[in-house]
Amino acid sequence: MPDFLLEVGTEELPANFLSDAIVQWRSRIPQTLTANSLNSDAVEVYGTPRRLAVLIKGLPQQQPDREEEIKGPPAQAAFKDGQPTPAAIGFAKKQGVELDALQIRPTDKGDFVFVNKKTPGRPVAEILTELVPQWIFNLEGKRLMRWGDGDVRFSRPVRWLVALLDDAILPIELVNGSDRIISDRISHGHRVLHPETITINQATDYVETLRSGYVVVDDKERATTIEKEVHAAVNSVNGYTEIYPDLLTEVTNLVEWPSPVVGKFDSEFLNLPTEVITTVMVSHQRYFPVFKGDNHKELLPNFITVSNGDPTKSDIIAKGNERVIRARLADGQFFYNADIAKPLESFLPQLETVTFQEDLGSLRAKVNRIVNIAEQITAQLNLAATDRQNIQRAALLCKADLVSQMVYEFPELQGIMGQKYALSSGENAAVATAIFEHYLPRGADDILPETLTGQVVGIADRLDTLVSIFGLGMIPSGSSDPFALRRAANAIVNITWAANLGINLDNLLQQTAANFAQEYNKESGQLVTTLQEFFLQRIRTLLQEEKQIDYDLVNAVLGENDPEYTERALQDLLDVRDRALYLQQIRNDGTLDKIYETVNRSTRLAAQGDLDTKQLEPAGLINPELFQKSSEKAFYDAIVELVPQTQTAQKSRNYQLLIAALEKIAPTVSNFFDGADSVLVMDTNPDIKRNRLNLLGLLRNHARVLADFGSIVKNL
Repeated sequence: MPDFLLEVGTEELPANFLSDAIVQWRSRIPQTLTANSLNSDAVEVYGTPRRLAVLIKGLPQQQPDREEEIKGPPAQAAFKDGQPTPAAIGFAKKQGVELDALQIRPTDKGDFVFVNKKTPGRPVAEILTELVPQWIFNLEGKRLMRWGDGDVRFSRPVRWLVALLDDAILPIELVNGSDRIISDRISHGHRVLHPETITINQATDYVETLRSGYVVVDDKERATTIEKEVHAAVNSVNGYTEIYPDLLTEVTNLVEWPSPVVGKFDSEFLNLPTEVITTVMVSHQRYFPVFKGDNHKELLPNFITVSNGDPTKSDIIAKGNERVIRARLADGQFFYNADIAKPLESFLPQLETVTFQEDLGSLRAKVNRIVNIAEQITAQLNLAATDRQNIQRAALLCKADLVSQMVYEFPELQGIMGQKYALSSGENAAVATAIFEHYLPRGADDILPETLTGQVVGIADRLDTLVSIFGLGMIPSGSSDPFALRRAANAIVNITWAANLGINLDNLLQQTAANFAQEYNKESGQLVTTLQEFFLQRIRTLLQEEKQIDYDLVNAVLGENDPEYTERALQDLLDVRDRALYLQQIRNDGTLDKIYETVNRSTRLAAQGDLDTKQLEPAGLINPELFQKSSEKAFYDAIVELVPQTQTAQKSRNYQLLIAALEKIAPTVSNFFDGADSVLVMDTNPDIKRNRLNLLGLLRNHARVLADFGSIVKNL
């Protein structure tokens, strides 16, 4: 069982490309092996800034032989008077068999010619020679480059190639214009610690052979080493740090032989906000900050950098990094002092000079729209005067820090600096906090705003972006979503759910779209419809993926092409969430099974009638004089008794009352269908038929207060 090693040596790869390439190879290489009928014991992918490698263990010597039955022409066309025709001769030649190998077999469409063809498996070396260039040059990434005079594109120029099948070199040639890169067993060690070449004798020797050249090829091992040694370095200065996952991944892919180095900076910079210092360190310099305590609020004048250089030169490396961080912090100190010298409100006129979007005007215009939408939300929530004032003030100032010198230099600090500048300007804490919180959640971070002011302003900001961008026709498609509109819609729904805000999203969409249409001379009807569909899809996704609601139960509360449910869901996001959660609960505890059969059967039959789905009262719809069986009278009486219980459940949203009532009525309905006194719903008398369909329609309508039971799948 041979082992195969491939190492692609390059100039320094960008950390993000390396990370993505490792993920791609870990997925694609096993897939291509399987597609070529090659099994293996293990596929181990490695990567450092100067190389991408894969070690495949336990490959077969060759593919298994393959037998397949191939269908040819109809027998009548292949043979005439017992002799082969050109059709049979051509088919045999194409398949590489003799004429006597052809067989005639009956099929549903008559007799046809068949051949059993045996294809011998190809040697694994031959297949790998074809696959390797595909593995290398099919890698996807941003800003791939050409080099030399060839057309080959890769993240960085390829400089060497190692390809070993056990201890033998597998001959592979990469051609790029006049450049020829021919496989060998010669690799390269650490650029500083081992500049000499390295000879790899055996494929399975790869990891340890490279380690002797001061290269840790396993990215997971490097990450573990970095995390461990960073903590040890922090302990040496009696501090604490946070291992930021993104920073750890990036640093891991920037080094081959990690060596943490402790550096320091002037204590005077500790007067800067902690967020400024950590942003400079983490986002710009790839340093790990050092905190006084494990609450990570107060900093020490130290940092940890992970070097790829000579560990014996740590002092020199530290001093170089200290010079860099001093310059960056000095810039930050200058920006901060300049910004806090004036009130936050004074930045508002500068927003006129910053374009939000080419066709949507300035950031100042956007702020005005946010203020208006926030006012609509406060009116819906019927908030007190103090809350209303705080929301209006926060909405007005929420983007002011974007034109500050600090945020211009460090965009990651938007909102963070706005909060600090608001407090230094004398704004109250609620306004300052909301300026920070209205950006939450940030990216993949799932932290939501906690204050009412932050929640309302955050919803208003995102709603303006959605309506405005959709209004220009820039609707997300596929994976393309440059304005992060899906994330914005998700945030609106999640904030509403988390804070239990009783907002009418449908009304907000219509008002905001109407204002947009009036200002930009657009038509609002189709815009509203498109936004409604977009939000419904986001609600559907969030219920299934985040709330773990079964797909059919989500269909049951949102409806499938059902305007009544669509309107209801968007008018009351809390209600659609609660109904979905409750449906899942009663499915899990078995209660749904007790009512499913009768309610679902009633729902299906009621569709053949014409009763309005909103009707709950039997008065005027049911004629007791048309009853022929006692089961009809019992059904009718049960519906009469059900009305006040449903109305109470509907008003209080206590759907447990409704389900309890439906559970109680289930035996009566079951007797109506299948009991000793059962009836034929589709009676030949149209009046009796209509009477019975109306009974079923009323039951359906009561159940629809919770969900469309016709969408629920039994025994999912």
